[in-house]
Amino acid sequence: MTTQIRTLYEQDFCLWLEETIKLLEEGRLSNVDLAHLLEELIGMSNSERSALENNLTIILMHLLKYAYQPEKRSNSWRVTIREHRRRISKAFKKSPSLKRYFAEVFEECYQDARALAADETMILLERFPAVCPFTPDESLNPDYLPN
Repeated sequence: MTTQIRTLYEQDFCLWLEETIKLLEEGRLSNVDLAHLLEELIGMSNSERSALENNLTIILMHLLKYAYQPEKRSNSWRVTIREHRRRISKAFKKSPSLKRYFAEVFEECYQDARALAADETMILLERFPAVCPFTPDESLNPDYLPN
């Protein structure tokens, strides 16, 4: 790998991407800035996982608010739930392996959602169940809302 391509990463990321693509297409693997390429690929994977966690946490927080503050239910809450379910559904279509990660982080996301719901609603954290009252399937079901 030339020092030039490595320097390019710091100076012009878009051009670095274009040059890296070109090198890969031409099969000139020894010229590829492998360290930065791996860094970017790992970052992309982490970004997909982080987006999944954020979307799931928002869904669970709004489901809790919907269940525990029926008098404050709004179209805005339903739209938020629907939008974040849609985002997860699209992510699963694009990357089916994220379903496994979804299962791994479901309870952790619920705990985050529980704390956020307590902060937002001013309901004591202890009033929300310690274990998620919604199944993973319910949380993603476009027709499900708690009573």
